[in-house]
Order: sequence, then C-alpha cells, then structure tokens
Amino acid sequence: MSERPMPLKAINKFFEGKEPWQIVTITASSVLAIVWTHSLYNARESVPSRLRKEFFRWLRQVPFVRRKIEQKMAEIKKDFKRDVAKRLSGMTIYRQLPENGFTEEQVAEEVRQHLVLGSYDWKAGNVSGAVYHVNEDISRVACAAYALTAYTNPLHADVFPGVNKMEAEVVRMTIDLFNGDEECCGTVTTGGTESIMMACKAFRDLAYSKGITNPQMVLPSTAHTAFDKAAQYLGIGIVTVPVSTETYTVDLDAVKRAIGRRTCMIVGSAPNFPYGTMDDIKALSDIALEYGVPLHVDACLGGFVAAFMPRAGHPIPLFDFRLPGVASISADTHKYGYAPKGTSVIVYRKPQFRHCQYTVSTEWPGGVYGSPTVNGSRAGGLIAACWATMMFVGMERYVRMTGEVVTTARYIEAAVRKTEGLFVFGQPATTVVAFGSHRFDIFKLADELHKKGWSVNALQFPSG
Repeated sequence: MSERPMPLKAINKFFEGKEPWQIVTITASSVLAIVWTHSLYNARESVPSRLRKEFFRWLRQVPFVRRKIEQKMAEIKKDFKRDVAKRLSGMTIYRQLPENGFTEEQVAEEVRQHLVLGSYDWKAGNVSGAVYHVNEDISRVACAAYALTAYTNPLHADVFPGVNKMEAEVVRMTIDLFNGDEECCGTVTTGGTESIMMACKAFRDLAYSKGITNPQMVLPSTAHTAFDKAAQYLGIGIVTVPVSTETYTVDLDAVKRAIGRRTCMIVGSAPNFPYGTMDDIKALSDIALEYGVPLHVDACLGGFVAAFMPRAGHPIPLFDFRLPGVASISADTHKYGYAPKGTSVIVYRKPQFRHCQYTVSTEWPGGVYGSPTVNGSRAGGLIAACWATMMFVGMERYVRMTGEVVTTARYIEAAVRKTEGLFVFGQPATTVVAFGSHRFDIFKLADELHKKGWSVNALQFPSG
C-alpha cells in the first residue's frame, strides 16, 4: 500500500489524540478564518477605511459625543432656516398649482425675481467654479436651438435622427480636439459626473468580462469626488494614492504599487479640481501600457481649455489620445466649451470600451430596451444647444477666448506668488489657481473676499 501524501500525514499527526469535539471546533474555526480572510482581501473598501468608519460610528454612540452632535446639528438646522427665510423674504411661496395658469409675462417676471436671490453677482465673474462665461450672443444661439428642440428625445432615433446626428458631431468634434483617430467614439452625457460614471461602468464591465469579480480603480487623492460616487453606485473598490506635497501631482511610484490583479482602471486628472495641477499623463500612459490597465483622463474641468492652449500660445504637456495608454477622456462642454449647463462628453479609444458602457435589457415585456447612458429618455434640447454653441463659437473664437482666460489665470498666479504670506499650490496647468498661507488662517481671507462679493472655493488637507 502506497504511503499517504505528506500534507495528509501532517494533518493526521496534528489531530492525533484530540477529542472529536476538538477536531470539529478546529476545523470549523479554520474554515471561518479562511472565509473571513478571503472576504477581507476581496472587499471593495480598504481595511483602514473600514476601521476608521467603524471607529467614528462607535464614537457617535457615546452619550456625550451624541449630545454634542445633536446640539450642533440643531444649530445648523436653525441657521439654515434663518438664512433661507432671509433670502426668501418678500417672496411668495407656492405649495399648490395656481387655479388659473400664469401669463407668459408673469412667469418671466417670477423667474427674474428668483435669479436675484443670491448673494453674488454671478454675471460679473465673481463666482469661482459655477459659471464659466456670460456671453449674450452665445446664450441667444444656444437658447434658440433649445427652444426648437426642447421636446425631442434621441432615445427614439427613428423619430429624431437629426438630434442623433448632432450628438455624433459633438462627439466627433471633441475626438478631433483630443487627437483621436477614426476608431475613437463616445457619447454626450448630462455632465462630468455622468461622464465619469460611464467610464467607470465601462471599465468595470470590461473587468467582469476578464473574470475579475471585485474590480478596483486606482486614483489620486485629488481625483474628482465623482469617482467616489461611481464606486458607490457601481460597486467598485477604490485604491487612493497620494500626491506630491511639492507638485500636487500623483505619486507615480505609489500608482505602480497600488496596481494589482483586481485593478480595472487608472485615473489621471488634466487638471484636477482642487489645485488645478495636471498629473503626469504621459508617465501614467506608460504605466497603463506596462500593466495592461486602461487609463482614464479626467479633463472635465480643463479639457476644453487644454485642447486650445497650444494654438493660443500656451504650451501644455500631452494628455490626450496621442498617448497610446489613454483609453478614455471625459470633458465638460458646459464649462469651457461654453454650452448651457447639462452637457459633457465621454470619449473612448475603442468601440469595445463604449460597448461596455451600454445597458441592454432583452427580457422586458416592453421589448428589447437599450440605453447608452444613465438616463433612458434624454434631453435632445441640451444636445442641440451644445451642438449649436460649438458650431457658433468655432475654432478661432475658442482659441481666442482660451488665450484670454489662461492669460488672466497666469496674471492671478503671478500676483499671488508676489504677495507676502501666500503661496501657490504646485504649477497651475490651465485656469485654476489654488493658494494658501503658512502665516495666517487662509479661511479668514476667504471670509473677507466673501464680504467683498467674491465666491471662492475652500480647500482642505491642506487648507487653501
């Protein structure tokens, strides 16, 4: 009779002389430990993150802490109500439909009254990160296009093929700006968050097709929070990597260390929202090719500036499809594309990637139902207004406006650098200039600017 394999000998020796209940207990405990370790390894959220959340969840249950939180929340609620009451003072609050509809003039007057309730003159350029231009002729053209197409729905391609054509042309013009080839493709979305979510959905499903059941994405700590939202919606794990405290761009070595067998995508910002610095997209492209992982470039904020900067006399590092590792790019037409709010573009290097973005239901009694983006019905008016804006502005004017806004940003950057007590975070790549201070509380400066009618975005970790 042949000898038993060594592992079995070792197991038998380990259990030799033990009681049956001990054998059962040890076996069950071992199985549970293996299952727990496996679930821990494959969890979407990192162990430190879960421990931190659990700690604060426990801390909030401490009676003293809970009372302080409830007290603070009550104060915030009271302040909020007081602020709303102050802003809406003198305004009629409608809780029911009017018995008889308003006239056109009444509706227009009501809208005008609602637009002056804010604290800032958003048309004067005093608001950061909310309104990107106020130009009467562009607005007229966009609004006229929207008025003609307000009730169209490109989901029904046989009914509104013209709107589908306009969407395809917006996508193709964007691909051309980002130096893509004929194979590149994409869709128009309702904003940067949806563009980012679609890219995440595409690369998650691509990972599924490769047998990766718990995909993760690797992104800088400065990546837009829309990636966190996408992770929560789509069940994708996040591996956050730090940025350099000198350049405020992603740590490339940390990116390499973060990539594993579950990585479905890498993210780079061109530029990022907090600091306006641009990650080294060329280096990230090389890493993506080396590890065989798609690289998504988030250019939602500055894509429609960066694309025109070289023509406007402002060189910028490569960030687009000229880099072979770049798999997709998100860019907002409703920012520096100057289209009305509610449009963005997600473009891919290959149709295979876009195909993974789609959602199709084949078993529904209503028939086969497919949609390219989050929404089923889509606002054809917004697509038409975006198309009209791009066609009306044209290359020459985009280049000229880009030159003006970048020159202004460089002027602000230079002025901040010359101001004693202030410093600029890294090297601004496009139009965002982030600054802080090592000498005083920067939020006090923000408060003073607010008093003077300026709305600026506050930063944290570090303050700016």
